[in-house]
Amino acid sequence: MTTTPGTQEPTSPNTKTELESATQEDVQASAPSSASEDVQSTTQSAATPSTAPHAAPHAAPPPPEVAPQEDPAEVASPRPSSVRYRIRHSTSYNYADSVSIAHNEARLIPRNTEFQEVHSTRMLIEPTPTFLDRESDYYGNCLSRFALEEEHGRFVITADSDVTVHDPKPPDPAQTPSWDTVVKRLRKPKDDRDLAAYELTFDSPYVRPFAELTALAAEIFAPGRPVLEAAIELTSRIHADLTYDPKATTVATPLAEVVEHKRGVCQDFAHFQLSCLRSIGLAARYVSGYLRTYPPEGQKRLEGADASHAWVSLYVPDHGWIDLDPTNDMLAGLDHVVVGWGRDFGDLSPLKGVVLGGGAHKVSVAVDVMPLSEMS
Repeated sequence: MTTTPGTQEPTSPNTKTELESATQEDVQASAPSSASEDVQSTTQSAATPSTAPHAAPHAAPPPPEVAPQEDPAEVASPRPSSVRYRIRHSTSYNYADSVSIAHNEARLIPRNTEFQEVHSTRMLIEPTPTFLDRESDYYGNCLSRFALEEEHGRFVITADSDVTVHDPKPPDPAQTPSWDTVVKRLRKPKDDRDLAAYELTFDSPYVRPFAELTALAAEIFAPGRPVLEAAIELTSRIHADLTYDPKATTVATPLAEVVEHKRGVCQDFAHFQLSCLRSIGLAARYVSGYLRTYPPEGQKRLEGADASHAWVSLYVPDHGWIDLDPTNDMLAGLDHVVVGWGRDFGDLSPLKGVVLGGGAHKVSVAVDVMPLSEMS
């Protein structure tokens, strides 16, 4: 039996990829040659999960990434208050030998958040699964489970989503509470939001403390300094100190190597910052999603050239969760589409599972993040 890792897609520094509502979905019958889930999403208040979080049983490769780039729209015209996207994420596995059984789970469907509305989603799976179910995981992310029990040499899964992202309008960093008062509040939570955030102050399978990162955080987070102001400086320091290099790491690369070599992709940048923030007692979570990319000036946008992205989210009492993108040295905004969040990459592998047979295999991934305003 072979473990099939989650798809790893390259991440780039200018990559821009939850909140408190969950999605309710209706699953339709599958077509003869492929399974099709058509989902009309509605928003509901998220229930507090009763089960404790657990580490992903199998490591999956990091998400696709996009290299840093200039955003021509920022110079050309004022930013809109919201952007509606059509997103397609397609992954295919081609096997050297036939596969007789495969059991998989996917996290490819964006979730509703305070600043994001999912209008509809559709998932196509080939060959047709014998079992297909969708549920919310511990953190309220959309989790699809399915089984393929007919012999096959190729497996394709495609997720289409229609999503509107609204400008999060973060608070003035200098007016946020001091980081040390935030830590004290997390240790003595005032409400359910504080208590839920407190879970994300601890180590996780991919995020451990390192003396060097603790020292970096202590240098920036001076006593009494506003928490978001310091977090933004930390984001800039990480962006400056780490080199974006899609060949430097894989999903299996431990954070220790990233700390030593200062190279990696968006997943590594996010884990690096999570370690810094949690080392001083702040609550921070790993966010997985998509980033809108911009082609070089004068060139056409290439189909399938976008990628998944990862960033971090910091809990600021009375303001909620604020997203920071260390790969691109920015606060996440209209170019970032959230799929889900958790402790680290292990909670958000786009696709993972086990297969019986298959032998060597080749994986290909294509992602499109297309604003409706650019669709003809």
